[in-house]
Amino acid sequence: MNKEKISQEVQRFGRSLLLPIAIMAPIGMILGLTGAFVQPYMVERVAFLQNETLQTILVSMRNISDVVFSNIPVLFAMGVAYGMTRNDKGIAVFSSIVSYFMLHGTINAVLAATGELADPEIMTQVGQGMVLGIQTLRIDVLGGIIAGLIASYSADRFYRQELPLAFAFFAGTKFVPIITAVFTVVVGLFIPFIWKYFVAALTSMSGLILSKFGPPLSIAINRLLIPFGLHHVWTAFLRFTPAGGVYNIGGEEFVGVLNALNEVLFNHGPGTEAWELMPDLTRFMAQNQMLLTLFMIPAIGLAMYHTAYDGNKKAVKGIIITLVLTPFLGNITEPMEFSFLFIAPLLYVIYIALVSIGSFALAAMGTAVGYIRGTIFDFAIFGLLYEDTKWYNLFIVGIPLAIITYFTFKYLIVKWDVKTPGREGDASKNSALLANREYDKIADLVVEGLGGRDNIVNVENCVTRLRIDLKDAKKADKDILESSGSSGLFFPSKNHIHVVFGPQVEFVRHAVDDVLKGNRTDETDTTV
Repeated sequence: MNKEKISQEVQRFGRSLLLPIAIMAPIGMILGLTGAFVQPYMVERVAFLQNETLQTILVSMRNISDVVFSNIPVLFAMGVAYGMTRNDKGIAVFSSIVSYFMLHGTINAVLAATGELADPEIMTQVGQGMVLGIQTLRIDVLGGIIAGLIASYSADRFYRQELPLAFAFFAGTKFVPIITAVFTVVVGLFIPFIWKYFVAALTSMSGLILSKFGPPLSIAINRLLIPFGLHHVWTAFLRFTPAGGVYNIGGEEFVGVLNALNEVLFNHGPGTEAWELMPDLTRFMAQNQMLLTLFMIPAIGLAMYHTAYDGNKKAVKGIIITLVLTPFLGNITEPMEFSFLFIAPLLYVIYIALVSIGSFALAAMGTAVGYIRGTIFDFAIFGLLYEDTKWYNLFIVGIPLAIITYFTFKYLIVKWDVKTPGREGDASKNSALLANREYDKIADLVVEGLGGRDNIVNVENCVTRLRIDLKDAKKADKDILESSGSSGLFFPSKNHIHVVFGPQVEFVRHAVDDVLKGNRTDETDTTV
């Protein structure tokens, strides 16, 4: 497999992590909100929370939501299988669950056969635990990812598998979960023997990550991977593997930053001994993102507006407000970042340096604001509603950072003549189609700009961008693609292009699919 193919597969893997991560965010908000409202200190402070019926409802909602977090590895198994599979995604998802069961069953059998199955009283101390009623190694999300990858490979390789007539019933898609189970048993036999070395390797990496330079290093890597769509891989690596640390909470081990954070937030709370871990955990989480979404990006938006040409300011105001509100409310930063990343890479480097300095300051001040997204809602729930978060540090650091960002961007945009919104041509034309939700027209322009139907091999999307494989990248027309409303486009690898549309990208993707499949009654031939 050549480097280009490897790069594409890694990007596909990063996209596959989005589905389980997406469900974690709103469920996490419910957990955080209900968890805060049942805390004794909150009940004492707010009179209406003392109502028994209300408390029963809140506790029930918390417990129901906690079911999702108790089964995060299963979500990753299904998400990875769905995202990585090119053909029959349904059978891949089904097979991933079969694989997940078989994986832990096999590990249990190996541990029992080798005499390493720990007594229940001490199993958490040696990295073992109960998964779906099976005592096994605590490989957590990694186990789900392994199951998803095995199922994906099996689905793409064997979904049309033929068998001798006597076994014909088990051919085709029915063969996929069968061969998945076989592959899983083989993998499961090896995991207990290599797991200790794998954990040791990740733990050695955690030395640097968990040092005082960890937060700025983490946020810098995250932002640098944004253009390649690989930042989700880094965050998952930090949140769910020993690289993010192994934490002992209440006599039980929790692997990765997010697993430990969930335990402290939702099962312990302020005032407990476990809460002392919060600053060590949150320094890798949403509080760093909040510096971007709540402070720096609004400052950048203001700088862009003030540096726009006078004739474009009225038209560009709506664009910039959208670029600012999207991360403020939804944590989708790419539209703003891509508005200057590719035309002024050095400006993006400065942007990363500033947020890295800010993250270092937040950590040094003992800030303890969760959760995973960094929106205004995360700040309100996990900053204001919880005690001992030192949420005010975000303002102490964020306001000066916003001021520095504003003047730095305002000066450099003019000095380098950066073509940010409002400084190049008609600022209104690129936003009108998206603002009016004219997805059919956008799709026509996208297909035309990519060289027509015959030049398009495959179309997918992530949270903010179309990801398209082309036969010949030279046929792509930048001007046409930009006129469709795209806020950025680039080739992370040969014949593979990303076209950024922001949070409306899924609707654009569906419209493009309609054009490619000929489902539109008003369709015109856009092939060139």
